[in-house]
Amino acid sequence: MKKAGGIIANIAGIFGVIAAIVTLFVGGVGAAFGEEGADTVIGLGWGGIAFSFLTIILGAISIGAKGKVPGILLIICAIAGAILGGTFVAIFMVLALIGGILTVIGNKKEKETTQASS
Repeated sequence: MKKAGGIIANIAGIFGVIAAIVTLFVGGVGAAFGEEGADTVIGLGWGGIAFSFLTIILGAISIGAKGKVPGILLIICAIAGAILGGTFVAIFMVLALIGGILTVIGNKKEKETTQASS
């Protein structure tokens, strides 16, 4: 299950990067027309890119990890990305959260199976 969690997190991170680029584009268009709050949207876009890339990295690490730490960091990253990345990025961070939970649960079950067979 930890491999599935890592793959889901990678997919969420890739789509999160795309969503963050769209957010940056919308903020840039708003700034070009002098709209109020465009700077906030641009900031959310940059936050989305940062946490989406971090999600991709942690998802790749959690595929082969033996401990729970990458999964826990993935959960924290997904929550922070949902808050600081904007609404469009938050949709994909929910998917990353599910991947992080699967990674943590998968490591727990793997340890129980290894101890039972020893």
